Order: sequence, then structure tokens, then C-alpha cells
Amino acid sequence: MLESNNLVTFEGITNSTAYHTFLLDEEKGRLLVGAKDHIFSFNLLNISKDNARIPWPASPTRKDECKWAGKDVPRECANFIKVLLPFNHTHVYVCGTGAFHPVCSYLEVGRKPEDGVFRLEPHVENGRGKSPYDPKLLTASMLIDGELYAGTSADFMGRDFAIFRTLGKHHPIRTEQHDSRWLNEPRFLGVHLIPENDNPEDDKIYLFFRENAMEGEHAGKATYARIGQLCKNDLGGHRSLVNKWTTFLKARLICSVPGSNGIDTHFDELQDVFLVSTKDPKSPIIYGVFTTSSNIFKGSAVCMYSMTDIRRAFLGPYAHRDGPSYQWVPFQGRVPYPRPGTCPSKTFGGFDTTKDLPDEVVTFARSHPAMFNPIYPINNRPIIVKTDVDYQFTQIVVDKVEAEDGLYDVMFIGTDMGTILKVVSIPRGSWHDLEEVLLEEMTVFREPVAIKAMELSTKQQQLYLGSDIGVSQMPLHRCEVYGKACAECCLARDPYCAWDGTECSRYFPMAKRRTRRQDIRNGDPLTQCSDLQHHDELSGKATLQDKTVYGVENSSTFLECSPKSQRATTHWQYQPSTEERTQEIRSEERFIHTDQGLLIRILYKEDSGIYLCQAVEHGFMQTVLKVNLEVIDAERLQDLLHRNEDAATSGNAQKFSSSRESPNQKLWYRDFLSLVNHPTLNSVDDFCDQVWKRERKHKRQKAHLVQQVQTQPQQKAAANPHNSMHVQGMASKWKHLQERQKGRNRRTHELERAPRSV
Repeated sequence: MLESNNLVTFEGITNSTAYHTFLLDEEKGRLLVGAKDHIFSFNLLNISKDNARIPWPASPTRKDECKWAGKDVPRECANFIKVLLPFNHTHVYVCGTGAFHPVCSYLEVGRKPEDGVFRLEPHVENGRGKSPYDPKLLTASMLIDGELYAGTSADFMGRDFAIFRTLGKHHPIRTEQHDSRWLNEPRFLGVHLIPENDNPEDDKIYLFFRENAMEGEHAGKATYARIGQLCKNDLGGHRSLVNKWTTFLKARLICSVPGSNGIDTHFDELQDVFLVSTKDPKSPIIYGVFTTSSNIFKGSAVCMYSMTDIRRAFLGPYAHRDGPSYQWVPFQGRVPYPRPGTCPSKTFGGFDTTKDLPDEVVTFARSHPAMFNPIYPINNRPIIVKTDVDYQFTQIVVDKVEAEDGLYDVMFIGTDMGTILKVVSIPRGSWHDLEEVLLEEMTVFREPVAIKAMELSTKQQQLYLGSDIGVSQMPLHRCEVYGKACAECCLARDPYCAWDGTECSRYFPMAKRRTRRQDIRNGDPLTQCSDLQHHDELSGKATLQDKTVYGVENSSTFLECSPKSQRATTHWQYQPSTEERTQEIRSEERFIHTDQGLLIRILYKEDSGIYLCQAVEHGFMQTVLKVNLEVIDAERLQDLLHRNEDAATSGNAQKFSSSRESPNQKLWYRDFLSLVNHPTLNSVDDFCDQVWKRERKHKRQKAHLVQQVQTQPQQKAAANPHNSMHVQGMASKWKHLQERQKGRNRRTHELERAPRSV
């Protein structure tokens, strides 16, 4: 990505880490990022240009208190920004951990982009219930009509977890304290407002989190993914639920692979959620990223959920502990009216406020916050599963892209190794039958660091990524990487890209071109590009890589071939040197097919010939690589090695006053190249001569500099500071030459380790 200039990075500053909190402002063209002790503002066009930052460290007093409490000073006793939310047209609400003493303030950003305002208000308020104390703990928050809904921890020890509503005109309200039936060590991931119907009084807040299973839900300690709901107009109740939610309910989100034996493989560690809007604002599609808490295997999955299934679960039976074993069972008794969890409105019951609800409704809600029925994903299985890989999923954003044959959801999935997977979901028959196509897998950070934040700008067509070490920016589409022919562009099945008649380029739905070719659903180049295939061959666009590889008899060799498409399968054809016909190479003891190429375990002399690597996808076959393999005779090579060893031994025994090579020393490299009939021996001679001249010049410089440094008397250097500086300068110059030589040797070493090919 860096070499292709498709990636822009901000490497971070010295005294800051944890670039985890993002706020995308499309109107002002800015990306606000909260990190350790700083708030940053980046230009959406290019994050490396026109950026600004505001330092907001914790006070020295708070840092000392944090240190005295036994916390890690550099990693914990600082102000880690956890909340960045738009408050109004000119200000952003911002909160941080404040060295285990949460604080909040207002960030002025101006009304228009040209205002150029970026200033933190001096007024600071208590951040309890808005930001966690511990920077390692997650928080999720949302500002709605001037009121802050936040799921966070509310104490120094990180034991009191709650869902709060603060700010605004109403009294603060929260979930029941220290009741594991409500929340059991949760980790909050997202807050969203989703309307229930056309009546705003029924609007609900949905929270996504993971938590430890409630007692009796699981035999051992397990983590469950949850979705919780609250009514936006919940004001709390009377008596036992004063300033406590009366409409809070939660249900379990299932993301599992059904097993043939009836036992599912569960992915319970919810990591991130993303809502994709549809034509109906009441029914967004919910994407969830999950990992497994299993000690047996490592894996990740993506599941999709519909609001219809979620609402059905919240209208189902409540979970209730009963029976001799005191297990969780569906509640079979009478449910009070109005049904707990229902918002007070004219739609249901006619109650004006939750404070008017009958006591039995409030009492039932307090003791039955969980639903019994879980929520299963669309099609009852994940749309993406990755197991037995070195990474796990951490973040997801989804872009709805219009292509020639319909709308497609393109997923960008971040991992804990600093990579991005670009995946498209393609309906085979319906949304209940999806095909997952991996378009690209890209490394976006120089180090294998977890991606902790992602924002997608449809206006700029850019993706922004945050980690511990910095921020990266990448385009949503890179059509040029799919090759130079119509067939390659079509096989890519990228909704962003289409063949425009001359190249694979950005697809624009409004541009009506007769020559553009695109087939996301089927990826069929035989239909789309059959009339252009001959033209591509004549113009050289259907390029064929051609290379020569040399191997030694009785040794092994590897013929590397990796098609651009990760969905293509490779086949190998072999044409002996003495024949014109080709034959297919099948996997056997001596020939092993891999995803990266063909391994020949033992080379015979008759293996010399032409090897063709053919990529097959959707019934379309194309030759992507032609390898000319020449096998060197083992006996001739052995004789040559012995002959050169003897020549080297006799040459070393003689003493020459000249620094040039002895004429008796044979140019051994020419003998090796003559074995393979190298066509450009003269150019090799020139190259070797240049290398040896550099070596001789370097040795002369070394001897001269060392002699000068050693002949400078120490007394004279001490008496004359100019001479001392001269000696130091000579020494530093010599050190610089040494470093340059190290770099040259390192590059040479890497070239020697690379596969031999001419």
C-alpha cells in the first residue's frame, strides 16, 4: 500500500498513543481523533496535511494521585480521550479518563470550515458516568436532543458498570447498581437510536455490548453478546426504581456455525457493530463482528441481523429462574399490563410517563431484565468465518455500493494485525443465501498493531483507521490493481470498478457508457469480455509473465505463481524441451501443488522444459505465467566446484604486491554462467567489476581515515579544540561509511536469499 501511494499515514507524536476515538465531520471536511493527552483535527482529503492538535493532559495533582494509587504512570495516569460527540453546530462534547478522574469539556470547531476554529473551552466538568476511569475499559455513548446516553464504568475500581443518561433537562438516570441480572461486567461497543414506528414517543435506544453470562446461564464462565433496549422517554419509576430505568431489557445475540452433530460453534465475543440504513429507517441491517473465547481454536466471524428478529425476541418470553435446579426458563406466569419494556405513549396503554406505571409493572421489570429467546442472524449462520489464521477481527464498516446489476454491501474489516479485509456480500438467490467474496487484504500500518477505530467517508471515498501508533487513510477502491484486461477486471467482482473500454476504472452509475463491462453477481468474463479478448491479446493487455529459472539436478525447486484473484485455482501444464505437446502436472510425491506455486521435490535432467501456470475461475482459464526451467547437470557442477576450490587455494598461497586480482585466479562466476548458457556475460563482467572497484575504494578510504585518526596526538587535540573537532569529524565520517556499507551488505544479503531467477 505504501509503495503504491494508496496509503496516507500519520505516525503519531512522541508523547501520545491510543488514537482510538473518531468523529467524522463530512460537512467541515475534518476528522477529529481523541488520543492520549491530545485531540487532533485532520483534513479528510489528506490527513498528513493541514492537521492541528490541542494538548489536554491530566493535571499534575491527578497524575500524582493516580501514581499513589498504584497505577502505571505512562500507560494509565494520563488523560485518554474516550468521548467525541457533536453537541451543536459549533461545539463538540469531549471527555477523557483524566488519570482515573474522568473530566469533560466542550470543543469549539466553528460553524463553517472556513472559520478555522479549533479551541478547547477552559471550563471542565465531572466526567463520571460519561467516561470510564480506566483507559483499558471500553465505552459507548451518543448525544440525542442534548442528552448523553453512555454505557461505561462509574468507579475507580471498574466494578460499577451502568448505562447512564446525563446532561439535558432531566434528572440523571441509570441501570440498577451491582445487580448481575442487569449487567454483569459488560464491555460496551455501540449506542444507536432506532425508531419503533411513526410515533416519536416510541423511539428506542439500542446498546450493543458483551458481558459475562448470568449465573445459571452457563456451566462455567462464558462471555455472551448482548443487545439492550431503552425507551427514549423513560424517566424512571417510583419507590424501588427512582432514577433507574424502567424499560431496560436485554437479549442475547447468537453468531454460530451449525454443526452436523447438532452442536454449534459459537462466536460470542462481540467486538464491533455497524448499522446499514435501508429504505425503511425503522429497519436497518446490523452487522456484528465476533471472535471466539474458546481455548481450542482461534477464529472470527461476521453476522447480519434484522430488526424484525430483534423486535420479535423482545416481544417473546422473559427469562426466569425457577425449578429445583434454579435454571433459566421462559416465564410462564401472567405478565402485567402494560407489558414491561413498552414505552409510555398513546400507542400502548395511554400512560404519559414511566412514573405513572403500576407498581407491579415496575417490580416485574426490575426482576426480569433479560429475554429468554436469543436473536439468530439472517440465514442462521455467519456470512464470513475465518479460523486457523494469525489474526482476529476487531472493527467493521460497511458501504452500500451501486453496481451495474444492483446494490451491494462492501465490508471493510479491521484486524488485530493491522490489516484490512475488503469483502463483498453477493446474494445468490436472496438475502438469505449470500456468497462472500474477498476482494483485497491490505496492510495499513508499518507494525502489526490492532485496528481500534474505523470511519468511512462516502463523500471523500476514503477509509480512516486508528491504532495505538497512529492514523491511516486509504481509498475505498483501487481498480488499477485488478490487471489490464477486461477479463481480469470482470473476475475481480468489485462493485466499485468496471471495464470502461480501455482500463479497469471507477464505476459511476450515472455515466452511461456502452463499453463498460461489469458482472458482480456472476463474475463471468466469457459473457462480458468475449468480444474483447482477441483485442486484448493483440494490444498486449493480456500480459503473460515469462521468466527463466535454473535448478540443479537431484535438488528441489519452487515455481512461484500467485494469481491476482484469491478465488482462482491454479493448474500447471508441462512441455518437455524435446516435444511440442503439453501435459497436465498432477499432485504426486514429487510434484506438490500449493496456493503459492509448484514445488518439485527432486529435479531430474528430463524436467527441463516450459511450465505454464493457468488460473481458472468461473470456468474462465487464462495463462498467467510461463516458466522456462533449465536443470543443470549435477556432475558438471561438482567438478566445477572442486576446480575452483583448487584455484582459490593456489591463488591464496601466492603473494602479490598489486591490489588487483591474480591473472591465475579463474573468473569462476563465468564458469557457472556458462553452465546455463547465460546470454549477457559481458554485462555480468561489468557489474562485478563495478562492485570490486567500490570495495577497493572503500578499503583505501578506511585505511586512510584510520591512519589519520590514530596519528593525531591526544595532547594536541586537547590543547587545540579545532583539531579535536576535526578528529571527531573524521571519526563520524568513518562511522557513516560503515553504516552505508552495512546497508549495502544487508541489501545484498536479501538479494542472495531471494529465489534465483534470471
